[in-house]
Amino acid sequence: MQGPTRKLIQAILYEAIAIAVLSPTISLIYDDGLAHAGALSLMLSASALIWNVLYNYGFEYWEARQAQRTRTFGRRLLHSFGFEGGLVLLLVPLVAWWLNISWWAALVTDLGLFVFFFFYALVFQWAFDRVFDVPVSAQGCEG
Repeated sequence: MQGPTRKLIQAILYEAIAIAVLSPTISLIYDDGLAHAGALSLMLSASALIWNVLYNYGFEYWEARQAQRTRTFGRRLLHSFGFEGGLVLLLVPLVAWWLNISWWAALVTDLGLFVFFFFYALVFQWAFDRVFDVPVSAQGCEG
């Protein structure tokens, strides 16, 4: 699977699993109702879904122009750090507002999410590539 279909399925699967994990976790940690936590999870997911599509498009654009196009562990780490780091910057204001907490508390919350999702993203992307094969941008040059 390649192109926009790959990116869309990749992003939707990633976010669906994230919502299933995030909603009850937020509800438990903040002693918040599941519906309220679920609404936040959906907002976080929508933001992350848009970021996911844009980030992966940009990453694959960059990746396709590299002399070495194989998805090494280092490249996967770079992908995960870039994706999750950018997402933290986008989500701190939303988390602070929705949970009515300080920006500092929202940053700490997002950093906790970063740790979890850093490993989740790394494992998810690896598994996704195993199931659907790597994109053309990561396939070695022949010849």
